[in-house]
Amino acid sequence: MYATATAITVMTLLLLPRMAAGERDYTCFQTSHPYTPELDIGSDMAIVYGVNDTFADRVAGWREQGYAVGMMTGISWGNYDDYYMTDDGFKKEEVQTSKSGRLYMHGSSETVGYNVPTPAYVHYIKDKVSQAVDVGVRAVFLEEPEYWADTGWSEAFKGEWERHYGESWIAPDTNVDAQYRASKLKYNLYYEALREVKEHLKARAADQGRSIESHVPTHSLINYAHWRIVSPMSSLMELAAMDGYIAQVWTGTSRTPNIYQGVRKERTFETAFLEYGQMLSMVRPTGRKVWFLADPIEDNPNYSWNNYKWNYECTVIASLMWPEVSHYEVMPWPNRIFRGTYPTVDMDTASGEREGIPSEYATQILAVINALNHMKQDDVSTMFGTEGIGVVVSDSMMFQRAAPHPSDADLGAFYGLSLPLVKAGVPVEPAQLETIVTPGAFDRYRLLVLTYEGQKPLRPEYHDALAAWVRQGGLLLFVDDGSDPYNAVMEWWNNDGANDALPAHDLFERLDIDGEKTNVPQPVGDGFVKVMPYSPSELQQHEAGARKIREAAKEMLALADIAFETQQYLGVQRGPYVAVSVLDESVSDAPLTLEGNYVDIFDPMLPVVNKRRLAENERTLLYDIDWAKQQGMTAGVLAAATRIRDEQIDNDELHFTMRGPVNTVGRARVMLPGAPVAIRTEPDIEVEQCWDASSGTLWMAFPNTAETIAVTIAFGTEES
Repeated sequence: MYATATAITVMTLLLLPRMAAGERDYTCFQTSHPYTPELDIGSDMAIVYGVNDTFADRVAGWREQGYAVGMMTGISWGNYDDYYMTDDGFKKEEVQTSKSGRLYMHGSSETVGYNVPTPAYVHYIKDKVSQAVDVGVRAVFLEEPEYWADTGWSEAFKGEWERHYGESWIAPDTNVDAQYRASKLKYNLYYEALREVKEHLKARAADQGRSIESHVPTHSLINYAHWRIVSPMSSLMELAAMDGYIAQVWTGTSRTPNIYQGVRKERTFETAFLEYGQMLSMVRPTGRKVWFLADPIEDNPNYSWNNYKWNYECTVIASLMWPEVSHYEVMPWPNRIFRGTYPTVDMDTASGEREGIPSEYATQILAVINALNHMKQDDVSTMFGTEGIGVVVSDSMMFQRAAPHPSDADLGAFYGLSLPLVKAGVPVEPAQLETIVTPGAFDRYRLLVLTYEGQKPLRPEYHDALAAWVRQGGLLLFVDDGSDPYNAVMEWWNNDGANDALPAHDLFERLDIDGEKTNVPQPVGDGFVKVMPYSPSELQQHEAGARKIREAAKEMLALADIAFETQQYLGVQRGPYVAVSVLDESVSDAPLTLEGNYVDIFDPMLPVVNKRRLAENERTLLYDIDWAKQQGMTAGVLAAATRIRDEQIDNDELHFTMRGPVNTVGRARVMLPGAPVAIRTEPDIEVEQCWDASSGTLWMAFPNTAETIAVTIAFGTEES
């Protein structure tokens, strides 16, 4: 189905002058390095990582080059040797510790640990961010509040347990209740740490007569649960000092294997699609800001450039499927991309054969970055199957991931319900349960799929809101066999362990349905509920399990006269930008052909194509020339492997500026009403050019120089 979300005729942003870099923050990147021409990728904001003796100079260097500047540092780990190292040695009592005594260190470091956020540590972080506030950064990013599920044995954590619960520490692996309580404490510790630090930096900026933004870069809830990490996630939305998130979704998270129809493998596009969707679901009801991250490589340095490129395209296209988001972190660590070397063959660490970034891949990345700067579009249409379906997720997914009874290692409680729909071209959204109490937050959903396997409702009011949603016409599919050991934790649904009630029992009571009446829809007000007594983790192991979920979704939607439409692809058009991914393991193995007049942005040559054929597991990012013409565009830069700004049309001349990192090849595809008469650049650079009369576009190639190049193209017209 090709449903038009909005049909508003607008003047394309490409016809308007660009704002100066410091006035916007649609794109950003993070770096610990000072400004250098090789890293001058032309995003709006440079986020300078880490506060040390060079911090002020690094900020000044990026600012002098026209970048807005932010600051980022870790909240649970960082290069904090002046804190960790004491006269007595390493302060290991505050490092997250497992039962075996293992200290959880960051990467291969021997001095950077994952910290327990004690009052002393929080005070130390406040001092760090104060330095950032004092040099006038526009935003502070406190990244990755992470507490490992397998830890909880450090002396610092034992002390926090006693302070929080008012009782002696209990080993987290004693029983499911102890593990659940340990995870809730870890969750709360970083919530409180972030609250204190954020309030501090806001107050410090206010004392200086200005405001400052405060954001949290974090992996998705889905990834943290899969990787067995606890983080405060959606609870941070309760903080007045919280301005938003960077959704740290990239190859390293999204290639984590999952199981579909019994096959365990990497599904980078589908996983990234769901990860981005969860982060948006968490933020959407608040109206706050979220950037979507994609990384042209990943943390593992042992893959080849071809491997990185394929997975990068998966994540970029997945991020574009959510048109409400138009802010992007275009890469972390540009130094390791443009200066790093990687094996010529995947995982070849023995031969020593490594190479720097291929020129054509660098050009492709720059073309994608320039496109991302213009993704805020009003004219949006989707190429999806049936929309309006949510799979409910809760922060408590992170609370059941360790001994004595960890939930399914492959996160089947989530993927067993979501992948059968995504693989059928149905854009299922992870629906964040904690937001349901916000008025209107769940209005976008017609069907919700819910399980309490692997997660639990943190508050009883969520059930009140869920019951009200159903009575107003919602369709609820509850898939659960009741066997999860964590149903027995001492919580509100069983009166703190006084009875054997399950959380599902409380939900059924508020819905006024018979929980024993399974596989049959039951009316509730204007809506319906169907209880399926199956384990999602078990369903993921079989082709029949995926079919059961799709058939049940179809049955429920039919009760509201909604057709269940499936297809083998997901796609979206955002203004002129067309992003499509054809799925494998789908309802059809047929290719998809797009016909029109496009610039292929993923192709570093930026060719004009009239037909793009996509087979299984292939993706594309295109610029729709016909769309631009329909908006009245006669001249403008359609796509470019360099940052384009300040476009203006003056009589028979197109003016713009461009800028990109040295040692890269810049290319551009420019629409003109007639063949170019002359091309001038200031300063003068060599420009290769080729006029394509059939598409009315000029192709240009030039060296990027890490300086602003003013371009003037004089053109004729078709009439002349």
